[in-house]
Amino acid sequence: MATVQLSFALFSLCLLQYSSGVFSATFTIVNQCSYTVWPGILSSAGTPQLSTTGFALQTGESNAISVPTDWSGRLWGRTLCNYDSTGKFTCVTGDCGSGVLECAGSGALPPATLAEFTLNGAGGLDFYDVSLVDGYNLPMLVVAQGGTGGNCTATGCVVDLNSACPSDLRVNSVDGSENVACKSACEAFGDPQYCCSGAYATPDTCKPTYYSEYFKTACPRAYSYAYDDGTSTFTCASADYVITFCPSASTSQKSSYSEATDVSLVSSGSALSCILSPYVAGFIAISVTAWQL
Repeated sequence: MATVQLSFALFSLCLLQYSSGVFSATFTIVNQCSYTVWPGILSSAGTPQLSTTGFALQTGESNAISVPTDWSGRLWGRTLCNYDSTGKFTCVTGDCGSGVLECAGSGALPPATLAEFTLNGAGGLDFYDVSLVDGYNLPMLVVAQGGTGGNCTATGCVVDLNSACPSDLRVNSVDGSENVACKSACEAFGDPQYCCSGAYATPDTCKPTYYSEYFKTACPRAYSYAYDDGTSTFTCASADYVITFCPSASTSQKSSYSEATDVSLVSSGSALSCILSPYVAGFIAISVTAWQL
């Protein structure tokens, strides 16, 4: 009887842990660029800010961040950042305007390559994409790991668009020696047909343009304009995510996503296994000790 009670309690706690959001996702942000990148993170309205909203990643460094399972927001990379003589922190691309290392609730000034996430959305799925709607500043790859459901497809823009950026979309470095970002046509011209606004504010009236096709041809899985949903939004469930700046050829391949899921309930006779969080595991240990007394 004690074995049955313990198995039932373990099963119940596993279900409770899964359904109540005890598990969090992990975002591992990796910098494979040959230069320092300063990631910025913005939570959507009504979603708590994460433990960090901005930090520095030297070449080859990574940072793993725990993210609530119902989190929604975006992240991006800032480049060519420094402190001025007054201590104000600014970046040439992707600056969030906070004046400090942490973005603290401020988003990226375009142009910037964006990774966008809505975790545990409709049907319990994560929705994620890489967007060039606000322009482009550096290559980015998003890979789901350990996920189930959806398609869990890797997405991003893994090529350098700055060097071949159309001349009227280019953003130059401070000294004018190189192209450091590529504006969207909306940012460059403010025309409703490029911004999908006014008379062009519906999927039927806002269509791809010469400029959005430049982005889409180079990066077919990334958003190139506001209504580019069909080929640019991807889903997964219960996954962790690796976001890589300047991914190498080996990390930009489509993943098979054959890893184990975060929560696995396997019933075999009287045996029941569950991957538990440390909190629930501790509760189980205390309960077992109590039953043995």
